[in-house]
Amino acid sequence: MTPDISEQIDATQNLDAALSMVSKASLRRMLAAGQEVLNCQRVLRKTSSNVVAELLRHQGTFYEWNHFPAGDAIDWETHSQYYYHAHPKGERPGEHGHFHTFLRYTGMPKGVAPAPLAHPQAPNDNRIGAHIIAVSMDKKGYGIKMFTVNRWVTDETWYAAPDVARMIDTFEIDHTFPSWASNRWLSHMLILFKPQILSLLQQRDARITTWTARNPGLDVFEDRALEVTSECKIDVDKQIKAIRAALE
Repeated sequence: MTPDISEQIDATQNLDAALSMVSKASLRRMLAAGQEVLNCQRVLRKTSSNVVAELLRHQGTFYEWNHFPAGDAIDWETHSQYYYHAHPKGERPGEHGHFHTFLRYTGMPKGVAPAPLAHPQAPNDNRIGAHIIAVSMDKKGYGIKMFTVNRWVTDETWYAAPDVARMIDTFEIDHTFPSWASNRWLSHMLILFKPQILSLLQQRDARITTWTARNPGLDVFEDRALEVTSECKIDVDKQIKAIRAALE
């Protein structure tokens, strides 16, 4: 189902004003997702663990750039996929690593198709599909930022923002590998911060359009000078508080 246009506002700027535009039904779903996120964090803290620590457990030495878990986490029923990795120290101050979330070709909503680019894209089931959003984590294992990336970063097939927006509700890793709590946490984070993700996707496409106009003759989707296309800080407690206020 295509998200209500009223929910595709700039939630990265004025959170209270943004959430006042979101439907009550969506707010209630976001609040329920927020409670799941908090619950995952709560049970992990009971064993002095966190989302990232659980994900990396039994995964061997943590090397920069390597995907964790090995081979990625894929739910073949929902066609959702993610991996966690880290960049070299200094590239992303304050970040331990980040999740990249995807929807595979086999799970695309009806009517969704790759964007027409200068170089035609040829989807096949052996490649990842569409990147939805990335979630940055701090050293304590808590989410601190969400961001979108250019096509070359994840070697994805490019889909326009309205089509990627339809994939948010589809994303879910509903199994125990590599961690039930980590999978559930990440799945519900995309629901909790859906207004922000919608905004970031719109900003991503706007950035691509502006970059193309400023750099004629270059293939923007392969331009290594453009990596992160939009980003915003996130705070679970602040988000839940704002949702409650909007509902009241």
